[in-house]
Amino acid sequence: MKYSGWPTPGELVVGRVDEIEDFGVFVDLEEYEDKRGLVHVSEVASGWIKNVRDHVNTDQMVVCKVIEVDESAQQVDLSIKDVNDHQRSDKVQEWKNEQKADKWMEIAFGEDVADDDFRRVANELIEAHGSLYTGFEQAAIHGPEALEGTDLSDEETDAIVETARENVSVPYVTVTGYVDLEAGGGEGVEAVREALAAAEGNGEVPEEIDLEVTYVGAPEYRIRVQAPNYKAAESQLEASADRARQAIETAGGSGAFHRERRTDEE
Repeated sequence: MKYSGWPTPGELVVGRVDEIEDFGVFVDLEEYEDKRGLVHVSEVASGWIKNVRDHVNTDQMVVCKVIEVDESAQQVDLSIKDVNDHQRSDKVQEWKNEQKADKWMEIAFGEDVADDDFRRVANELIEAHGSLYTGFEQAAIHGPEALEGTDLSDEETDAIVETARENVSVPYVTVTGYVDLEAGGGEGVEAVREALAAAEGNGEVPEEIDLEVTYVGAPEYRIRVQAPNYKAAESQLEASADRARQAIETAGGSGAFHRERRTDEE
């Protein structure tokens, strides 16, 4: 999504070299609609420059620092030399991430979605999480909870979460569920203990999975799973609950899985 406004002084922007002159370089700003900036020859590189074309090429992608913006004159003054290697690398990665997020928006809502709707949804994500990419990333990790407080409809939220979970690679995701375990008689305590051991996997949970079962309040236990992706986390959560339920029922007790913690009234 391209911004309709203007960049601000000090901001780093991604641009494509459009035209090279002896006095400087014209750059089309990739993140802003119909905005073009000028890198004066003195701002292309440090030191004396004999030929601007020795430093940049037409169609080259560059990261520039905004020096000054004159909206009335439709002019943006830029600098290439004031951007260090670390800043350049981070900005390019940020720009690539936002391009990915634009594609995810198309997947979620279709290529024919109205521009106004596209911007409205995108702005909700940006306002909530700082960027479109981060919004999708948080939706992949936390699901609908990541979009609470926004003005998105349930259908829009579902579309974003579904797309995020199918397309976004995140370092890990965490999911939580609860299992009720009850067993009467003299062997009840041992039956619950064995069911908890089953829930934890009896040492057979894959190494990349972090699974933890903790006591909440009789008869409720929390199952927390951390995994490389949402699908794996959900699968391990359900498998853990099934193991616990089967173990307690085999011992003559009862088990029930639920996603939300039960209230005292329940």
